[in-house]
Amino acid sequence: MNYDVIVIGGGPGGYSAALKAAKNGLRTLLIEKDKLGGVCLNEGCIPTKTLLYSAKIFDSIKSGSKYGVTAEGLVFDHAKVLKRKDKTVKILTAGIRASLEKAGVVCLAANATLTPDGVLADGARFTAEHIILAAGSSAMLPNISGALNALTSREVLSLAEVPQSLAVVGGGVVGLELASYFNSIGTQVTVVEMLGKIGGSLDAELAEILMKNYQKKGMTFVLNARVTEIRQGSLVYEQAGESAEILCDKVLMSVGRTPNVADLGLAETGIRFSGKGIETNEFCQTNVQGIYAIGDVNGKSMLAHTAYREADACVNHILGIKDRVDYGLIPSVIYTNPEAAWVGAPEDSPHAGETVKIPMRYSGRYLAENEGGDGLCKIVLGADKQILGVHLLGGCASEIIYGAGMLIANQTKAEDIEKIVFPHPTVSEILREALL
Repeated sequence: MNYDVIVIGGGPGGYSAALKAAKNGLRTLLIEKDKLGGVCLNEGCIPTKTLLYSAKIFDSIKSGSKYGVTAEGLVFDHAKVLKRKDKTVKILTAGIRASLEKAGVVCLAANATLTPDGVLADGARFTAEHIILAAGSSAMLPNISGALNALTSREVLSLAEVPQSLAVVGGGVVGLELASYFNSIGTQVTVVEMLGKIGGSLDAELAEILMKNYQKKGMTFVLNARVTEIRQGSLVYEQAGESAEILCDKVLMSVGRTPNVADLGLAETGIRFSGKGIETNEFCQTNVQGIYAIGDVNGKSMLAHTAYREADACVNHILGIKDRVDYGLIPSVIYTNPEAAWVGAPEDSPHAGETVKIPMRYSGRYLAENEGGDGLCKIVLGADKQILGVHLLGGCASEIIYGAGMLIANQTKAEDIEKIVFPHPTVSEILREALL
């Protein structure tokens, strides 16, 4: 059967590409072997944020006395939180399916393999002028003795019993968010990180403040450490040439994700790829005419919102609309409490002229809502005072960072901020305070 567009993978990139293609009159087939919504909806973004919101409420009530509110008999019902998480996922999954059906996308639940003559799925062959690969990624399991006994983000989100102690291998975004949840609900959490800081590409100063916040909450961090073995009830690591052991009920492996490039038929069709993902250009094209790769499978930026942006650029290219993805404008967020968010150039960028730094307490709204908060706003400026990067730590950071990205995209200069009216009082005013 012939289509205009075949999309392999129904995650954020895949389903949004299929929707956009169908809405623009292209006959579209979406093939997904598992669940619509992919990792983000089923075992990533949405489930973790649902759990983290419950934990945030719990934290707020526990610290209520600082705001003149005292509660007694406080109980955290982990089982009920999991049920709400499942309900949220179910509602959103149903919404995606309904949107696809309404747009006229044909959905097929099957494994799909590329061949020189089209796509094989469910025992049938399908052809299309344009094929979009959006096969996603899987949790990486490093070559460590006993690694198969560790939990990944998939299993840990469905733990029926709250562990008394948890060792988290990897202090990146996913590891920190899950560590935050279990720390909030009473688990003794230890984060083991190979690097000398947490948070991946998060600004080093902000990462240090975030780590100190969680140390105050009882979380332990072991930096510059390499895990060598995972045992039943413990984890072994090396640090500065010495071996040490952490006793724990569970181990969460969170050291990144690997693109799903196997079993797609890439080699058979001549598509260039490696363990880091499928090679693509700024339009998400592979080296084979008519075949695109978006989302985690191309390995460029494993974030759901990157996949959405790539889906738009990819389908626009198919439609003949000029569009390209600027990966330098992709924001990053860590949904801990406090949140961290950043976009654009880091402080040590070769293009940076100066960095403006201001405590988040300069925002009246932040001060009113964050007793004792130590959030920080850092804005990287070029030699001509153009905004190149914004780095935030504090409440509402995730809701502000898109606006910061727009400032960078529009080549806004520091003095231009006075022409922008920020509603008062809002935490977003910190950008104005910092620059003016």
